[in-house]
Amino acid sequence: MYQDKAQTISQLVHASYPILADSDHAVADAYGVFNLLGDGLATPSIFVIDQSGLIVWSYISTDANDRPASAVILSHLPK
Repeated sequence: MYQDKAQTISQLVHASYPILADSDHAVADAYGVFNLLGDGLATPSIFVIDQSGLIVWSYISTDANDRPASAVILSHLPK
């Protein structure tokens, strides 16, 4: 179910990057983005992680529809 939801969201926003389905909020808790908006949900967040596992760029949304354009996200990919 959650994987289907992630795929649907990916198609809606024309994402050319992976979208994670985090049904138990383990990743959102680990990254500190669970319930930031007070709604009991993971706040939409984007993390660009390099091959060594370091976060090289992040974007924490201010609401459910706040996300940067794909081109902005992709511009932060390590070269």
